Amino acid sequence: MATSEAATVTATATATAAGTETQPHKLERKWTFWFDNQSKPKQGAAWGTSLRKVYTFDTVEEFWCLYDQIFKPSRLPINADFHLFKAGIEPKWEDPECASGGKWSVTSNRKAILDNMWLETMMALIGEQFDEADEICGVVASVRQRQDKLALWTKTAANEAAQMGIGKKWKEIIDVTDRITYSFHDDSRRERSVKSRYNV
Repeated sequence: MATSEAATVTATATATAAGTETQPHKLERKWTFWFDNQSKPKQGAAWGTSLRKVYTFDTVEEFWCLYDQIFKPSRLPINADFHLFKAGIEPKWEDPECASGGKWSVTSNRKAILDNMWLETMMALIGEQFDEADEICGVVASVRQRQDKLALWTKTAANEAAQMGIGKKWKEIIDVTDRITYSFHDDSRRERSVKSRYNV
């Protein structure tokens, strides 16, 4: 995300918190936070049974309030996930919007870096910074024992041009120099070890 855009969002949130603004700043669309804690799965429970919709918001002020209070991946227990998806899309492969999609993935060994990439990605999503915004479903921050992961989910995996545009822009937003990879959800459903289809 460009520095001036991030500064504008931050200044808006700060001014609002100080009580100098009275009109909420509406977003282009509604977004929903989800939480999944797989650290204590019930015996025989299917994936997704612990997935919970937390809150749907559509203003800059609601986003900052939620983010400041709870939604930092570094606060999560091991094997838990935070999701931010467009309202109406569930963070599941089976959701019709995600079924033919895939995801860009990046890993991190440091919680502070994960928190920063998570925040920058969310601001880019709610601020509509991607040219292919209609192709994006949402983002997932996953906290794991060995390595944390951030994944940007998209709708149409076979649309290589759109996926490459999203991948290049996301890599710029999260400011990583390492290669990031894209995998198809269909491959993930079929195979335990998933090959990357695209990379930037």
